[in-house]
Parts: sequence; C-alpha cells; structure tokens
Amino acid sequence: MRIVILDGYTINPGDLNWKAFEQLGDLQVYDRTPVEQVTERAAGAEILLTNKTKITAAVINALPSLKYIGELATGFDNVDIKAAAERGIPVCNVPGYSTLSVAQLTMALILELIYKTGKRSDEAREGGWARSKDFCYGHAGLFELQGKTLALIGLGQIGAAVAKLGMAFGMKVIASVRNPSKYTIEGVSFVSREACFSQADFLSLHCPLTDDTRQMVNASLINTMKPSAYIINTARGALINEKELAEALNNKRIAGAALDVLSAEPPAADNPLLKADDCIIMPHIAWATKEARERLLDESVKNIEAFLKGDKRNVVNSPS
Repeated sequence: MRIVILDGYTINPGDLNWKAFEQLGDLQVYDRTPVEQVTERAAGAEILLTNKTKITAAVINALPSLKYIGELATGFDNVDIKAAAERGIPVCNVPGYSTLSVAQLTMALILELIYKTGKRSDEAREGGWARSKDFCYGHAGLFELQGKTLALIGLGQIGAAVAKLGMAFGMKVIASVRNPSKYTIEGVSFVSREACFSQADFLSLHCPLTDDTRQMVNASLINTMKPSAYIINTARGALINEKELAEALNNKRIAGAALDVLSAEPPAADNPLLKADDCIIMPHIAWATKEARERLLDESVKNIEAFLKGDKRNVVNSPS
C-alpha cells in the first residue's frame, strides 16, 4: 500500500513522527508540493493525504491507482470531492481535532486586544517604563470582560467552546446560527446576525465559509457596530471584506481586530490589513498546538484503518 503525504511540514515540522502511517504501508512524505508536481509525486499512490495542497479533478483522474484521499484538516475545499466520488474514492477529513486550541487562541486574542501585552512589553524594554514618573503607566483604557457582550457567529464545536470560556470570564454570550433549535448551551442567547454585530463588544467568527457568509463582515454591518467593539476571526479569512475592514479600522469606526486567518495565505504584501490600525495579525496558528496536531495525525490514521477494513469514518463525499 503506497501512501503519499503531499504537504506534511505544517503538521509535523519535526516534533512529531509518522510511525503510525509507516505501519500502514510504504510512506512518502513531502514537506510541500508545488501544484505542478502534484500528479508526479502522487503517481502510484493508493492513499493520498493533503493538508492544503489542491487535489483537482484532473489530478484525481490522472491517478489510476488512487483509492482513498485523506484531508489532514477539517476543511476539504481544496479537494474536488465530486470528482473523487465519481471515481468511487472516499474523501475523509478530521473534524474537531483543534477545537480546544482554536478556542484558546480566540480568548488569548480578546485579552491581547484589551491589554496589548506585546506592545506594552516592547515599550517597557525600550525604556518607556524606566522614564515614567509613576510606578505604572499606559493603563488608560483597560477594562474587564465581566459584563461585556461576546457575540458569536456560528456555534459549532469551536464556537461552543469559546462561549463557555467567555461565560467563565463573566461575559454575556449571544450567538447567531441558522437553526437555534439544534443548540442547547445554557447561558447563550440566540439573536440575528445583525443583532450580533450591533450588540457586540467582541464579535468572534466561528462559522464555515459559504455563499451566505463570504465577506459578511463588510462596511454595511461594521457600520452598525459600537465604536468600542472588536472583531476576532479564527475561522476563514474570506468571511471578511478585508478592504472594508481595513478602512473601518483606519477611520476608527471600531476599536480593533484580531485575525488568525486572511483570505489568501500567505498573504500578498499589499493586503490592506497588514498595515491597518489596531489590527493584530497571527499567521494561522490557532489550530497548530502540538496536542491538536497529535490528535490530527491519530484521527487520520484511524480514518485510514477504517477504510482498509471496509468501514466508513469521516467520509465527506458519496463515492459510487
């Protein structure tokens, strides 16, 4: 059984191992695979694994030996699942592996927006504190989370975990979801998307990218927000109209934003958010704790083992 991993570096930069995969077959791991080399490197593979490398219909149809595609992630929009289904090839993902890690960073970003710890530390190291006439300085504008409104767009596993953390800080939690009757999280009030924007002290995005949610954070809804409000995005970059958010930040329409994802990654050097005022940019690392990556590999192995036994596990398409 030939197994090929097209882009293993971000999942395992050297602090984990591939032993469990090696026990399943002849394993070849590439750190990264340019799009023009995907077919060549995947040639002869029966099991093909990808994290972000695109597996198109053309690639799938050029690989006669291919029997299984594994997504080393939760999202699977980089794989043509329809073309795979037409070939009878299951595509399996790994849901939920990063829930705790993403929720953890979401709260870290909220706290960073309040305290600006990086900026304050830099100022102290550069002599600002040493020059101060008082024992402390730069504390104007600090506030507590107790009683503030945390508005969540989406309440899946990650959104629910963030809701619980927010309530632990004493925050009022509201959420916008498509079908509130499916959710039973004590303490969360369900409101419209528009109400989330207008009532939020902190608006945090935890929804999938769909036609309905693409660029939903735009000038129209941002203009309904409090000037003191903040936006946090640890979901998908394309949920935000980046030009319009940058303009809102630069014009002080809202207080700030903290983003772990952008619409293109790595971003273009001229992405307006990279130079926007009061905007924290993280390089898409919310998912990447060691524990989360260990779970990702463990669950991927279990997906393959189920496939080899003829069972279905985390199959996202309908292979014929």
